[in-house]
Amino acid sequence: MAKYIKQEMPDIAGTGEKKAYYRMKTEHHFDTEKFVKWMTRFSGMKRGEVMKVLLEASDTLAELLAMGISVQIEGIGTFRATVGVKKDKEMDTLDGDEQKRNAMSLHVDGVNFRADKELLKEINRRCDLKRGGERRLHKSPYTLEERRQLALQYLEQEGILHVSDYANLTKLSRTTAGRELIALRKDPTSGITTKGRGTAKVYVKAKDDVL
Repeated sequence: MAKYIKQEMPDIAGTGEKKAYYRMKTEHHFDTEKFVKWMTRFSGMKRGEVMKVLLEASDTLAELLAMGISVQIEGIGTFRATVGVKKDKEMDTLDGDEQKRNAMSLHVDGVNFRADKELLKEINRRCDLKRGGERRLHKSPYTLEERRQLALQYLEQEGILHVSDYANLTKLSRTTAGRELIALRKDPTSGITTKGRGTAKVYVKAKDDVL
């Protein structure tokens, strides 16, 4: 039995309007080993055979997506590679005077996945949704602009800012703080950008920031 949660959305635009969305509550997490074990429990297929197919599928996807080919797997969905600028590189504009980015400044930064309609139909056929409660956001006593200024002041003193630091400064939950920092990073006028990647990524002051 699956449960859904009504989750309050962060008010990034500062409109004061409370909006919510519904999300599935994650009950458990399956890694590859558990997935293969579940897949083979009744099928009669051997673990080694399934693992080989999964590895071959992963390798083939990487090869095709790297060639700019979208891949549609019937009953699963469509995969497309996405392109973004590398770390420490700023996004350029179409008409600005700044230096234009070339291939050396870009890389594949993700893969878009669109689920096949048949997969969604099959999930819905098997799914028995039950209410799992509501999740409300921690309210900050500061406006979005005040939170931005707090972050900039912190960066002026410390040089780097982690999501946990921003959450403590603004009285937001860690999840909301992370989402808000991502939004600020995407805003070229915020004065905040990132350095590093993955678990080593931190927020820093942008060069020539607009305050």
